[in-house]
Amino acid sequence: MTDGDGSRLYPNRDRRDGTADGGGDDRTADESAGDERAGDRASVSRRGVLAGSATAGAALAGCPSGPGGSGTDSATPSGGEGTGDDTVVVFNTGDATVSLIDPERDEVVATQHVGLSASFPSNQYAPGLTTAPEDPLWLNVGRGVRALTAGSLSEVARVETGSGSNWQELTPDGSAAVVSAREPAHRNLLVDADRDSETFGEVLAGIDRADEGGRGDREGPGPCDVTVHPDGAVAYVPDLFGDTLTVLRLDPFEIETQIDVPAAGSDGGGSDGDAAASAPWMGTVAPNGDRLIVEHQTGTESVWDTSDPADPELLAQLTPEADGLGEGALTSEVGPDSRYGYVFTPGTDDVSVVDIEAEAVADRIDLGGSAFAGTWDPGREKLYVPVQTNDEVAVIDAESRELVERVPVGAAPYGSTAARVRPESDGPASLLAAMAAVGLDVGEADTTYCVGNCACGHRL
Repeated sequence: MTDGDGSRLYPNRDRRDGTADGGGDDRTADESAGDERAGDRASVSRRGVLAGSATAGAALAGCPSGPGGSGTDSATPSGGEGTGDDTVVVFNTGDATVSLIDPERDEVVATQHVGLSASFPSNQYAPGLTTAPEDPLWLNVGRGVRALTAGSLSEVARVETGSGSNWQELTPDGSAAVVSAREPAHRNLLVDADRDSETFGEVLAGIDRADEGGRGDREGPGPCDVTVHPDGAVAYVPDLFGDTLTVLRLDPFEIETQIDVPAAGSDGGGSDGDAAASAPWMGTVAPNGDRLIVEHQTGTESVWDTSDPADPELLAQLTPEADGLGEGALTSEVGPDSRYGYVFTPGTDDVSVVDIEAEAVADRIDLGGSAFAGTWDPGREKLYVPVQTNDEVAVIDAESRELVERVPVGAAPYGSTAARVRPESDGPASLLAAMAAVGLDVGEADTTYCVGNCACGHRL
């Protein structure tokens, strides 16, 4: 599948006129500013402000609450400023809530309305780094990235990137967040993520990449996703429109190298719409740092040798036709032993298990619905996979590589992350979540970019 398929790449581009393939954001500056103000109101109104919340309507203005039931649990965790319990945080794009899962019991202990959604929250190192209530969870929201404290889910930092499609990942020590901002910005940023720093939440360095160009008439390479090597020295960025894999050196923040990525069965890239385009768009480096797996919009999965972190080497490319990979490879997670990669393949409603060492598809785990991302719990024992179309989270055991539990959550779950902290009990936020679940209007909410039917109204 090439980027010519607008329904997949831009599912939520602009639906105000009933279409999904418009040419981007063509509203006036006043209209755009109005949206930003509405988002600002939503981000501060969720705690203790219930005015107007009894009005019937959708939780997201003009958007359905999402498929299926609410999955909202009225139970709340004990404690004040966040407890020390491990927690999986699931973002429900259908009603702008989060479901908090106890990974020991695999049960939802609370659902809170947070006034925003995140499709690809930072989760590579966050589950082990987030150990105190004031530690931040980094999310892609609106036209940038934001940080919420793990103990209260209150916003403490916001960085506007100039793009509505963003990805961010923490460095292994949690001191910085590396950001990829795709079109129209075509930028990579380094953000201070250290809560003790005087410049916390500020951009430390940036790389404008528009002048690299992209496939066809693209105005830039489309940096899409980011994964950071365990050594903390480099990060990998798949370039959707550049058909390249970019290696970023983090100190100083600069491009270390770029590698042309051939399409499966070819020797190089091609023009826009050409089947020879490789279109890499997501990737995950293994915990041991020796391997990187990359998803391609064409449906291919590639395996890379990163034993020399600054000089990745392509080892194999797996396809649905030749290797039994599921369809629509989007994102991935790598198991704690670095042996198996779990590739989310929503085109066939499953997770494709890749034996990284053997460079082969080892298994396919049927989810019974579409999932686009997932996260490990802090102990890296279980993989939590939000199944958007079923309003549930599928739980996969790392040791057996089998689906062991299904946990009902809120409407249209998508992104997820985890922490060693459980957010504090919040009665008003829980009440708003319950009201949103039954279709009552609880105010505007900030959306997030995602592939799939969610977060309508989002703009690039």
